[in-house]
Amino acid sequence: MTDAPPSHEAATGRTLEHRRTMWPVPGVAQVDRAAGPLVRPYTMTGGRTRPAASGLDMISIVVAARERVDWAALEPEHAAILRLSRRPISVAELSAQLDIPMTVVKVLLGDLIAQGDVFTRAPTPVADLPELNVLQAVLDGIRRL
Repeated sequence: MTDAPPSHEAATGRTLEHRRTMWPVPGVAQVDRAAGPLVRPYTMTGGRTRPAASGLDMISIVVAARERVDWAALEPEHAAILRLSRRPISVAELSAQLDIPMTVVKVLLGDLIAQGDVFTRAPTPVADLPELNVLQAVLDGIRRL
């Protein structure tokens, strides 16, 4: 038995394809020149507020796991995350570069992790980092070379 949260489809009874057909609404402008795009954060996540993957920290490193991706099957936000994560990038950097709230980025990352499209690496705990005097000794040794 798994403790993993249900998928979007299991949680809502709707497929991701259903989300694609809900927007745009015919006759409604998608961009308000003064306000910007009319896509709200809850729309990007299908109303979910918690990521499927737990343990994502704002300094967790995200890396795309695959070189070949079916771009047409992805939501625009998922595709943008995959493009940026071709090189290691933190969750905070993704949020800043995409101009999407951190919580939304974590939910979207949870989707990509569940699909096997990205993997993450947690930050190294401070207790596991080398002591400052060890780093200074290494630096001094390099300077003497």
